[in-house]
Amino acid sequence: MKVRITEYLEIDLDKELWTCQRCGQALIGARENYKKGCLVAERPANEVHQPLVEDQSYSFCPDPEFCRIIEFYCPQCGVMIENEYLPPGHPLTHEIELDVDRLKIKFGV
Repeated sequence: MKVRITEYLEIDLDKELWTCQRCGQALIGARENYKKGCLVAERPANEVHQPLVEDQSYSFCPDPEFCRIIEFYCPQCGVMIENEYLPPGHPLTHEIELDVDRLKIKFGV
């Protein structure tokens, strides 16, 4: 049984796996951080947010010295599953941690 968790993520309770909701690709074990099963890309902040003011010290664009943009993609279909803005050197966040055993009880798996 699969349970949808986010727009592009679901959990397969029978196999205890994170999967891509779009293509069904298994990403990683459901008790781990799903981001470790994704393709990861780091993009420059000024590529994502074009400066609104040219040749100015303040351009309304995130400063690459203080912010990096990390994108997470499904390795099978390439859909962007998540992105996050982190200071350089900060480890990836682990924002979804499910109680898999309780979900199995709830859904009768």
